[in-house]
Amino acid sequence: MLLFTTALKMWAEIALMTLAAQALLALLAGQSRARNPIYQVLQWLTQPLLAPLRRLMPAAAEPRLRWLLAAALGLVWLISTGLKLQYCLSVGVSQCL
Repeated sequence: MLLFTTALKMWAEIALMTLAAQALLALLAGQSRARNPIYQVLQWLTQPLLAPLRRLMPAAAEPRLRWLLAAALGLVWLISTGLKLQYCLSVGVSQCL
């Protein structure tokens, strides 16, 4: 249980940081972001996460999809953190280190 919740929490953290880095780079690079290789890698990493949202909401704009993805990942992070805390408190905090 601890391995699952920790892995889920870590996955959500990595995905959220990828989205944040992509947004920051988009602000810094402006219109030339499409030619930026780092931005292209970050976009490649976030495409599998955005694909299900695009299928569910085909008419939604790209910025809205990114905000929804960030909110969903934040919710996953909160739930996995709560599950990890609950598990650690039930077995003893010393066994969760």
